[in-house]
Amino acid sequence: MTPNLEYIKEIRDLAGNAPFFKHMAMRLVEVDIGNATIELDLSNNHLQAFGLVHGGVIATIIDTATFWAVFMGIAEDAGLVNIDLKLNYLKSVTRGKLTAEGCTIRAGKRICYAEANVYSDTQDLIAHGTSTLMVLSGNALETKAKKFI
Repeated sequence: MTPNLEYIKEIRDLAGNAPFFKHMAMRLVEVDIGNATIELDLSNNHLQAFGLVHGGVIATIIDTATFWAVFMGIAEDAGLVNIDLKLNYLKSVTRGKLTAEGCTIRAGKRICYAEANVYSDTQDLIAHGTSTLMVLSGNALETKAKKFI
């Protein structure tokens, strides 16, 4: 199946206009069945007391990339919630842009599993994480019926 490009644009707009996305300075730059890419522009607001990007920022971008990687592959009348997030911090970062590349590992009817890698703007691997997500029936976006061409 081929995703409907108008639906993908709606999803990207919906995510991009969400207050939390704006607060974190994140963008959903790519979303497809089984894959998603999130970018986050770092600022002083993302730093902890010692000048490094806070671990919660990195966890957030992994959580977001895994969510959207799974979202396009679930049933049209369904929603999605994260029930478990595990990650490893591999390198610290202080500035620039973070990119999280999420992909679905297993898409079940009720439980899905995904992973994401986070890279710095110099392509250093900053973190890796996995997420278990639960599919919620009857919790979809109104426009999800337009998912496929």
